[in-house]
Amino acid sequence: VYLYGGQVTSWKNERREELLFLSSKALFQPPKPIRGGIPICFPQFGNLDSLEQHGFARNRLWSVDPDPPPCSSHTNSRAFIDLILRHSEEEAKIWSHRYELRLRVALGPAGDLMLTSRIRNTNTDGKSFTFTFAYHTYFFVTDISEVRVEGLETLDYLDNLQNRERFTEQGDAITFESEVDKIYLSTPTKIAILDHERKRTFELRKDGLPDAGEFILGSYVLISVVWNPWDKKAKAMADFGDEEYKHMLCVEAACVEKPITLKPGEEWKGRQEISIVPSSYCSGQLDPRGQLDLRR
Repeated sequence: VYLYGGQVTSWKNERREELLFLSSKALFQPPKPIRGGIPICFPQFGNLDSLEQHGFARNRLWSVDPDPPPCSSHTNSRAFIDLILRHSEEEAKIWSHRYELRLRVALGPAGDLMLTSRIRNTNTDGKSFTFTFAYHTYFFVTDISEVRVEGLETLDYLDNLQNRERFTEQGDAITFESEVDKIYLSTPTKIAILDHERKRTFELRKDGLPDAGEFILGSYVLISVVWNPWDKKAKAMADFGDEEYKHMLCVEAACVEKPITLKPGEEWKGRQEISIVPSSYCSGQLDPRGQLDLRR
């Protein structure tokens, strides 16, 4: 975990196999964010507002939180660290609000990777603020052409490659043969990413992003962003290897379509948990020994 960006860049299994993608050309200093791992997108996702792409949290220096608040969801964590990011005079020039962003990165007893974010409005002028948020997770995959994503079929999505036009997913799973940049709407709390070559499945679970869990204020739409730049865009990115698109897939838990608004003193909480289960590629179904309820 790097203090720069408050960013997880490596997560390995018991065989020391890397599970997150990190570009060989990643930069680890301002003003560029780290290309890979799990960047935190706050207070904006994408470039839909006046701030820099995906906001400023991913290229600011965080600090270790010496006195974290209790977080009952991680009481059985094998190991964890708490990071914190607060407003600064530098940020006040582009985003005038006072805030406190806490991030807990934890490993569960079975090695699951858990991230919990708490965002509080600490304005003293009585002003509310609005933001969007995402865990911009880069998964390492053996071969993107042999990967499928289950749990998003039949859902509506906005296609960023077609001016955010709205479509409905038609396939029984998402597979990859070219560039993909889609925002899936009203997604379930569980999604599966099947890596055929490794015979393993990433199970991505999310809550507070945004329908479930405590500390949630109001009603929001749960979003999943699926992205792979493919060959042409990979070559155009200075911090990304020309052939590295073959070994990465971003599936991001996000709150994008309907931004979150906090009044002074209010707090929002979001959580993402990733685990690995054995899988079979037969008929595109998960291994019966480790089936997921993707429709929960």
